[in-house]
Amino acid sequence: MRIGKKIKNLRLTKGLTQEELGERTDLSKGYISQIERDLSSPSIETFFSILEVLGCTPQEFFDEKESEQKVIYGEEDQTEYIDEDMGYKIQWLVPESNENDMEPIILTLQKGGEFKQFEPSLSETFAYVSKGRVMVRLGRKTYIAKQGESIYFHASEEHQIINDFDGVSELLLVATESYL
Repeated sequence: MRIGKKIKNLRLTKGLTQEELGERTDLSKGYISQIERDLSSPSIETFFSILEVLGCTPQEFFDEKESEQKVIYGEEDQTEYIDEDMGYKIQWLVPESNENDMEPIILTLQKGGEFKQFEPSLSETFAYVSKGRVMVRLGRKTYIAKQGESIYFHASEEHQIINDFDGVSELLLVATESYL
C-alpha cells in the first residue's frame, strides 16, 4: 500500500493544499510533500494527526475495499422543489450536489414565472435554454436567451432569471459555489 498516495488523494478530496495541511498539523509543506511521494514515513502520532485533519479514521484509511464513486444518477436520485407563487420548479439532478464544486439543476419556469433573486456571490453560472425564452437580469442589465442558446455569467452582481416566453421555459443550469 502506498500511504503517501492515499494521503495525497485524501488531501485533494478535502480541497487542501500541502501548505494548509502542514499548518493544521504543525508540519512543513516540504515534509508533507515527502510523505505524499513516499520519500519519508511519518511517525504514528504524526500519521494520526494527518488523518484527523483529513477526517479519516485509521480503519477507513487501511480498508482495502475500494470505495466506488457514483457516476450515473437516475430519476430516482432526483429531488424537486416547486414554488407555485413564483412559478418555478427546481429539479436537483445530483443528490447533495450543493456540497460539490458544481450544482446542476433543471429549472422550469411557468408562464410569468420568476426564479428567486440572488445577491452577488463568487459563483459562476452556466445555463442552456432547452425550451422557451428567458430574461437574465444581471445588475442593471438584462439579457434574453432563447431555446438553443447558452448563458454564462459571474454572479458578481444581483441576478435573477425570469420567463420571457408565452408558455413554459426550461433550462439546464449549473452553478459553482452553490447558492441555489
